Amino acid sequence: MKKNKFALLLVLAAIASLTWSFKDDLFMVSKNMDIFASLYKEISINYVEETDPTVLMRTGIDAMLETLDPYTVYVPESEVEEFKLKYVSTQFGGIGMSTVFIGGQLFVNEVSEGYPAFKQGIQAGDQIIRVNNLDIKGKERAEVSQLLRGPRGSTVDLQIKREGLVIDKQIVRDEIMQPNVSYSGMIGDVAYIRLDKFLENSAQEVKDAAIALNNQHPKGMILDLRYNGGGILQEAVKIVNLFVDKDVVIVTQRGRNPEKIINYRTSSASLLPDIPLTVLINGSSASASEIVAGALQDLDRAVIIGQRSYGKGLVQQTFNLPYNSLVKVTVAKYYTPSGRCIQAIDYAHKNASGENSRIADSLITKFNTRTGRSVYNGNGIYPDVVVEPFKLSPVTVALIGKSMFFDFANAYKKNHATIADPADFQITDDDYQNYMSSLEGKNYNYTSTTERILADLRTEAEKEKQLGEVKTDLDDIKAKLLASRKEDLVTHKAEIKRVLETQIVSRYYYEKGRIVQAFQYDKEIGAAKQVLGNSTKMLAILKGEGNYKTIGDPAGTTAGADSN
Repeated sequence: MKKNKFALLLVLAAIASLTWSFKDDLFMVSKNMDIFASLYKEISINYVEETDPTVLMRTGIDAMLETLDPYTVYVPESEVEEFKLKYVSTQFGGIGMSTVFIGGQLFVNEVSEGYPAFKQGIQAGDQIIRVNNLDIKGKERAEVSQLLRGPRGSTVDLQIKREGLVIDKQIVRDEIMQPNVSYSGMIGDVAYIRLDKFLENSAQEVKDAAIALNNQHPKGMILDLRYNGGGILQEAVKIVNLFVDKDVVIVTQRGRNPEKIINYRTSSASLLPDIPLTVLINGSSASASEIVAGALQDLDRAVIIGQRSYGKGLVQQTFNLPYNSLVKVTVAKYYTPSGRCIQAIDYAHKNASGENSRIADSLITKFNTRTGRSVYNGNGIYPDVVVEPFKLSPVTVALIGKSMFFDFANAYKKNHATIADPADFQITDDDYQNYMSSLEGKNYNYTSTTERILADLRTEAEKEKQLGEVKTDLDDIKAKLLASRKEDLVTHKAEIKRVLETQIVSRYYYEKGRIVQAFQYDKEIGAAKQVLGNSTKMLAILKGEGNYKTIGDPAGTTAGADSN
């Protein structure tokens, strides 16, 4: 009886403590709101110059949120539709094309097959002059994008220039779908699903693709989550459920608020419980991608291939604010089935420079998968099979940044009525020689890695007052480097050629053609096929017997284009 009374007293004391703490929190919130409102009022009324109340408040809001993390953001009414398109919905009203600015002029970069722009004969390379009788010169790409988008069934008038001719087009907008699964198909005897995001209906799209491909009796399946920045957590759980049995904890969400502690479990029988499975990730795979990869790794259900993922172990929730605005708030961290949180950046603490830093190595803890393999928290998901990332050379980066593939790809399409199927297409040596010739006299200046190191060396020599002793040698090296630049187009032919082929293929076979054409160079897919083709090796990896590493150069280059 005494023990029960003592326990009851402890509970009452704890409740009282929480109540007082809650009251203190409310008091501090109320106090600081009064101070802020009074400050805002006095500045608005008394400041020597005229102030914009909206700008003043937005600056204050943004400054407050910057002390937290980059995922906690305020969304005013004017940006809500764009926010929903980015984080929730996969459809919008538009005409189905992407655009790119080159030299201050706006061009069609690619059209989406089957949509209004495609049906009206808009082509990559067309220059857009006017939209709805408005000259787009000097406008930002976002402004043009807003002009092109609109309700389904409404019209947009375009004036374009093609090979010197001015052409007027009236296009009826339609509902533009940007699927979560951008491609699915067979690569030889292996099923392949590329998932670009985890927005509405993503799990159903993966399910539909998986069923269709499984009917072709593949040896195994590749789920490609590279460059997938995440999305809706519940969709990630449903996707894992396709490969994992019912009532298994996939991810646990834990926040400061006890109500935010949630275990997400699989809710139905597995669709494909036995199919050999690999998952591709890289440094841009984040959030929901890491939930899927981390859960399948912890449950020893799939072999993870590629590079270490981004490391975003935070969960956001959206709350409505007055006047149709929103705030997206980080409410919790998530934990994979083994109990690890893979968050890489510590936003709660700052270093001596006032910057957030990565989770300290001393805080990294070992966890175990279902069969006892070692996995670790912090710093993302580390793959079971590492494929070394390939970094584009400075010359290739410069050519992409200056859109130096655009005109050649358009000219190639004009001069070649057809090309080989995407899976087999490659340009010839003569084609590449023609491309190099097309670059003569064009500006695509760049600084090589060696030149950057040389510049740093010169700076250090100046600091140590030793430049006079080494200046002649440094100048000689710089001259030789400049001379060798002429050979960079030859030295880096393989990677430049692949980017060029991607641009050309998109003119004939659009987005799906680009994806398929890149398979022939994709080292991560090659590694996945090797694993799926060797059941002994796959089983050994899942049991933690031995370390596997492949060295390759995964292809994949994206241009900065806007979709409409």
